[in-house]
Amino acid sequence: MVRGKVEIKRIENTTNRQVTFCKRRNGLLKKAYELSVLCDAEVALVVFSTRGRLYEYCNGSMKSMIERYKKAHADTAALTTETPNDHFYQQEAGKLRQQIQMLQNANRNLMGDSLTSLSPKELKTLESRLERGLTRIRSKKARDVFNGH
Repeated sequence: MVRGKVEIKRIENTTNRQVTFCKRRNGLLKKAYELSVLCDAEVALVVFSTRGRLYEYCNGSMKSMIERYKKAHADTAALTTETPNDHFYQQEAGKLRQQIQMLQNANRNLMGDSLTSLSPKELKTLESRLERGLTRIRSKKARDVFNGH
């Protein structure tokens, strides 16, 4: 028998939701136990039901595990404190990366590369730009030849 893939969304029927919670909670607790045994990992799992009931698994002391988590979380939070300007600079860097990408694409188009993604209208615009550029180049070349450069 082949199981179908379950769509992950809230189960509307209360009874079905409760049955699914119970089955999946037991599976999750079993997986936590297996992980701790197979990999010799320190595992703590805390689950609260919608009714507020607590289910937990810990292969050691839950209290000491929570203290360890708080300390580790505080240590990483201290390392990753952002200055108020960090978000602004990240946004600006993102905008600049987009601008660089656009300019690189335009340059590739001018060089005749990556033309497959352009529409006929864009190709016509590019052709006009190239023709104007060629006209300017030829004019400058003619002036330079005329002036003896």
